[in-house]
Amino acid sequence: MAKQIILLLGGARSGKSRYAQQLAGQLGNKVLFVATGEALDEEMQARIAEHRKNRPESWRTLEIPTGIGRAIEKGIGNAEVVLIDCLTLLISNLLHDKPDYLEAEKRVMSEINEFIAVMGKLDASFVIVSNEVGMGLVPETRLGRIYRDMLGKANQLLASHVTEVYLMVACLPVKIKG
Repeated sequence: MAKQIILLLGGARSGKSRYAQQLAGQLGNKVLFVATGEALDEEMQARIAEHRKNRPESWRTLEIPTGIGRAIEKGIGNAEVVLIDCLTLLISNLLHDKPDYLEAEKRVMSEINEFIAVMGKLDASFVIVSNEVGMGLVPETRLGRIYRDMLGKANQLLASHVTEVYLMVACLPVKIKG
């Protein structure tokens, strides 16, 4: 099967992760799961534990909050498919120290461009999960608005470099590119 790069967008609990795992399993047997979430509180610890439980045991996992391009390049091994879950938390991790807009944009674009370059070098297929956050209310806080804008920019940049894009709605994939 030819190399595929698939971006899955959707809201919270839209079925993105479940569908991403299904796609990854269809694309290859040797999967590297890249988890960007950090267990900073009890709720996230429980969510991460649930995600781990739902993944096939044969998949390798790389837990990395930022710098995913370099980490994937070093840790790819014999993986045929790389599943990133999720870009939403990756962008949040880049904004932990509340940078100003221009610094946030610099960090996010650097991270995503590095990741795109690594995807271009590797022979594996990729499945990338991200939230679509631009359809709701304007966030009340400055940091919330920066986050929304940065995730939107990251999604746009990635969408221009992938072979397929799906919007997940109630666990139903709606193909919008490819």
